[in-house]
Amino acid sequence: MSTFTLPAFAARLIRPLTSSARLGISADTGTGTGGNPAASIPEGAQKATLAAGCFWGVEHMYRKHFGSKGLYDARVGFTGGDLTSPSYRAVCSGQTGHAESVLLFFDPTRITYRQLLEFFYRLHDPTTANQQGPDMGPQYRSAIYYHDEEQERIAREVTAAADKQWYGGKVVTEIIPAGRWWDAEDYHQQYLHHNPNGYECPTHFLRTFPPLQLGE
Repeated sequence: MSTFTLPAFAARLIRPLTSSARLGISADTGTGTGGNPAASIPEGAQKATLAAGCFWGVEHMYRKHFGSKGLYDARVGFTGGDLTSPSYRAVCSGQTGHAESVLLFFDPTRITYRQLLEFFYRLHDPTTANQQGPDMGPQYRSAIYYHDEEQERIAREVTAAADKQWYGGKVVTEIIPAGRWWDAEDYHQQYLHHNPNGYECPTHFLRTFPPLQLGE
């Protein structure tokens, strides 16, 4: 008798939502809480908060490409919504206002915020509103959540350049102030590291573009 295997996309929906565990949900207060062990984040580290669709693949790609280049940690979670302490199940409903997001802690002497944003625009499709590939809903929107005025300036500069030079004026990425952060449940953290055959959004791959010419 043959064994029925769920398609990867269907398995993505069923596996987390049928789990009764609700682990690791906490708010980020900017003082080392929110599931981020303070001892592992050195003083002087900076944060970047980004949304680019399913957070499993986004977190995995940032760790893979920047893990040995000054990235201290990458967390997956939720921001941009109204519900306090949201669960993955609630966010997947599309009714909480949150986006699946990544929170990056990095060494600004080794990685620049600009580099992280240029990578952001290479790893996903920023031209589809509330959608990445087969994943549809406001929780999959493209967004940059800036933490200060300098990050906002850089975000708008990089976005304008990527929009003009890479995406033909079709970028729909939001650029808004960072709000309250909530870590996703523990089983979502480093999901593709622990589940190498797990679901990856088909839009998550590095695109080959010429270097951005900023200031044009």
